[in-house]
Amino acid sequence: MTVKEFFGCTFIAYGPAFALFIFTIAREPLRIIILIAGCFFWLLSLLFSSVLWNIVWPLKDQLAFGVVFSVLFQEIFRFFIYKLLRKADEGLQTFSDEPPTASDKHTIAYVAGLGFGLMSGAFSLVNVLAMATGPGTVGIHGDTPYFFLTSALMTSCFILLHTFWNVIFFWGCDKRNFPAVGFVVGFHMLISCLTLIRPLQAATIIPAYCILLVTMAIAYKLVGGSVNNLMAFLTCKRAGYASN
Repeated sequence: MTVKEFFGCTFIAYGPAFALFIFTIAREPLRIIILIAGCFFWLLSLLFSSVLWNIVWPLKDQLAFGVVFSVLFQEIFRFFIYKLLRKADEGLQTFSDEPPTASDKHTIAYVAGLGFGLMSGAFSLVNVLAMATGPGTVGIHGDTPYFFLTSALMTSCFILLHTFWNVIFFWGCDKRNFPAVGFVVGFHMLISCLTLIRPLQAATIIPAYCILLVTMAIAYKLVGGSVNNLMAFLTCKRAGYASN
C-alpha cells in the first residue's frame, strides 16, 4: 500500500509538469537551457534563505518568518532571472535579422517559470515521498490520513503557479506594470502562509486551486489568449473557423 501511495502522490505532484515538459520543452534545446536556468535561480534563492535562517536566530524558532523571507528571496531571484534572460535575448538578437516577437518573450517566461516551479516542487516533496514508502501508517495517532495526498496536491499547485506567475511577472516588468508584479508577490506570500495552517491542511487546497485558476486565466489573457481560441482548442477547430 505504501508503494502505491508513493507512486500515486508522485504522479499527482509532478505529472502535469512532466507533461508540459514533454510536449512543450523537451524537443527544444534552448528551452531546456532556460528551464535549467530557472531551476538554478530557485536554488540560489534557497541558498540565500538558508544562510539567513542560520544567521538570524529568531528565524529558527518562528517558521512564519522563514516563510516570509523565503518568498521574498524567490521573488528577488525571479527578477534577477528576468533581467538575465532579457539581456541574453538582446544579445542573441544582434545575430538575428528578425525582431523578437511577444510570443517568444512569453515562451521564455513560461519555460523559466516551469523550471522555477519544478525545483521548488522537488525540494518541497522529495522528503515526504521518501517517508511515504513506509514503514508506518499515516494518521494512526490521530493526525490526518490525507497528509501525503494534500502535500502532493499542493506541490502540483505550486509548480503550476510558479509557471503562470512567471508569465505575469515578466509581462509586468516589460510593461512597467507594478500592480501585476505586486499581484505575483502578494499571492505567492498568501499561499505560502496558508501552508502554515497545519491542522487544516486540506482546507488550504481549495483557496490555493482557486487562486491557480485565476492566475492561469490572467496569464492566458496576457499572452493573447481569448475565449474563441480556447473553444477552438477544446473542439479541435481553427480559431478563425470557431469565431465565425
